[in-house]
Order: sequence, then C-alpha cells, then structure tokens
Amino acid sequence: MTAVAARRRPFGLLRQRNFRLLWTGETVSTAGNAMATVGVPLLAVTVLHASTFAVAALTAAAYLPWLVIGLPAGAWVDRLPARPLMITCDVISALLFASLPVAAWTGVLTTGLVVAVALLAGAVNVFFATAYQVYLPSLVGPDELVEGNAKLQAGLSVASITGRGAVGLAQAVGAAPSLLFNAGSFLVSAACLLRIRPPDGAPATPPAPVPKVRSKVRSKVRSTVRAEVAQGVRWVARDPYFRPLTLYAALSNLAYSGNLALVVVFLVRVVGLGSLAVGLVTATGGIGGLTGALIAGRLARTFGSARTLILVNLSSGMFSLLIPLTARGPRLACYVVGAAVVSGGIIASNVIAASFRQEYCPPSMLGRATASMRLVAFGAVPLGALLAGALGTALGVRNGLWADLSLYAASGSLLLTRSIRTARDLPRRP
Repeated sequence: MTAVAARRRPFGLLRQRNFRLLWTGETVSTAGNAMATVGVPLLAVTVLHASTFAVAALTAAAYLPWLVIGLPAGAWVDRLPARPLMITCDVISALLFASLPVAAWTGVLTTGLVVAVALLAGAVNVFFATAYQVYLPSLVGPDELVEGNAKLQAGLSVASITGRGAVGLAQAVGAAPSLLFNAGSFLVSAACLLRIRPPDGAPATPPAPVPKVRSKVRSKVRSTVRAEVAQGVRWVARDPYFRPLTLYAALSNLAYSGNLALVVVFLVRVVGLGSLAVGLVTATGGIGGLTGALIAGRLARTFGSARTLILVNLSSGMFSLLIPLTARGPRLACYVVGAAVVSGGIIASNVIAASFRQEYCPPSMLGRATASMRLVAFGAVPLGALLAGALGTALGVRNGLWADLSLYAASGSLLLTRSIRTARDLPRRP
C-alpha cells in the first residue's frame, strides 16, 4: 500500500497487524521508561538525597555504553536477526529495572546500585535501539517509512505524557510502583514482538549469518567485525548528509542532556515543586512531542524534508531559552511552553531524519551506519550530563541550565550546510 493510500485510510499502518504489534509494544515500553526517566532521579533526590552531580551521573550512565560498545554493536546487529535480539534485550531490561524496587523493599538500595542499573540498562538499549531502526523497514514499505516513524513517535509521545504524569501519583505511595511498571512494560514489548508474524516467504527466525566461532577463526571474525565497523564509520564521515546530521545530533545532545540531567533538581530544589507537580509539569513536554509527530509528515510534504529539518531545529532551539526562566506561579508557563516546543521540534526532526536514514542507506549498511551516528550523537550525552552536573554544582542549577540551553539554541546552525540548506527535500538514494 502506498503512502497516499495509507493516508486515505483512517488508521493507516495501524491496520497492519505486524506494525500494530510493534507500535503497541513500544508505546507501553516508553510509558514505563518515561516513568523511570523522572522516577529514578526523584528517587535519588528525595529518598537517597543524592548530590546534584550524582543525579547528573544517572543520565550519564544510561548513555555511556554508546561510547564503549556503540560501534561493534552496529556490526553485530547487521549480522544477527533483529527480532530475537530485541526480545532478549527487553527481558534483560525488565530484570534490571525490577531489581531496584526489590532493593528498596529489602533496604539495600544505594546510589551506586541505581547508577549500575542505569549503566547496564543503557548497554542493553544500545543493541535494542540499533536493531529497532533496522527492523522497521522490514515491516513497512519504503513509501510508508515517514508514516511509520510518525505513528511510532506519536505513540511514544502519548506514552511519555502518560508515564511522566503518572510518576507523581506513583511517588505518592513510594518509588517502587513506577519502577515496577517500567519493568513490566519491557515484558509487554517482548510479548508483542513474539506475536509478530514474519513476512510471507521469510523464516520465523532467520539464521544468524555468523557461525559458531572456534579458536582458529576468532581472530579472523574479530578482523572482519573491525573492517565492517570501519566501513560504517567511513560511510557516515564521507556522506554530505549523514555527516552534518551526526555533528548536529552530537552538539544538540551534549547541550540538551544537561537540561535533562538538571531538570528534576531544578524543579524540586530551585523552583520548589513537589513530586506530583514535577511529574505533571514534565509531562507537558510530551504534548509538544505528540504535536511534532502528528505534523512532521505534513510539514515535510508542504515545505520539503530538508527545509523542515532546519526550521524545526532552529525554532525549537530558541524556545529552549524559556526553560531557565521558570519559577513558581505564572512563570511555570515558561517551562511548559519551552519544553513543549523543544519536544515537538525534537520529535519532528527524529521522524524526518530516521525516515531519511532508513530509505537512503543501503540495507546491509543500516545497522553500522546507525550505530556510527549514534556513537557520536548518544556518546555526547554522558559528557553533557557530567558537564551539566559540574556547572550546576559550581555556578548554581539555574545558571547551569542557561549555559547548556544557550549552546543547544546555537547547535541548529550545524545543519546549514550547502547540501541541506539549498535542497527542498533530502534525497532518497545516495
């Protein structure tokens, strides 16, 4: 079914069983993750009384694995069947997040344990997130990628609103409920992936192209993996579209991760909000994300994908400067508006960039190219979070936010390369 035909049907791709299962699993999983994104820092701040730098380290720990295993993970994802790998990652993530409420109930919960779980869960997410990008094009046609990514991002935005809003209620009876829901959400995702039927003519579980490796050939396999990793890095570094997209993602993530690392501390200790209010206020960003997902395809068709990419990132960067102006009373609107516009810009940009990457990149290279881009983009997150923690400690949390978000506002200029700014649409083939 073409994209035009899909748009004429009220639910489009959601009428397709396989896509609907993927959408359902990831939406539920994201709701759990949204609760954990706010709930874990709240746990550290309100129960463990962690320092500003320690809370920032939680964000850093979740993304640090991209720097360590991001590149080889891309090579292995290109070699392994995506769906079984994603199911395995879901089960491991469920066990990791379930360990936190168990530790809280038994009285052995520490800041070190929370950081360790964040680090291990981040490592698992490296494989899942890379496989996820490779798996979607096998479920939908090339003309349906924008619609597929937009519907997935819309579901994720709704889940983010629900999850972040519910975390305040969960905190009213303790931290364990929100973290248990997160663990359970990964099991829902795994169950949905298990029910997906392979396309006609495809085996239910495609055999991995890598055989058992014995000692005589291990060095050859390692050499092959290194060569494949290098091939993916060269692709990203030389391509006139992948290169600026990667550099922009790195700088914007470096800056905006500082906001994510400090925002709970800022809202609790500087603005003076309680746990319920923090959950509700941070949920408003999801409204902007939902709007961005819903209008991304229409904006790209109206103005062109390249022009829309530049527009949404430059405008959302400027609105981010409202966030440090937040205070109790009417100035809470500064956070609500700023976070909503930024979330909308990020989601719309992700829909366009992911669809471009999945269609433009050769399928055999997609895992490695995705991992190479995300190594740089997500690898900047722990650096940004730790930098924000240091700035927040030395200058104060509000001043730390000003520094981070000023850099975020300037990061969109990296997209103004000749290849992107002079084009109406991003190309569909190299």
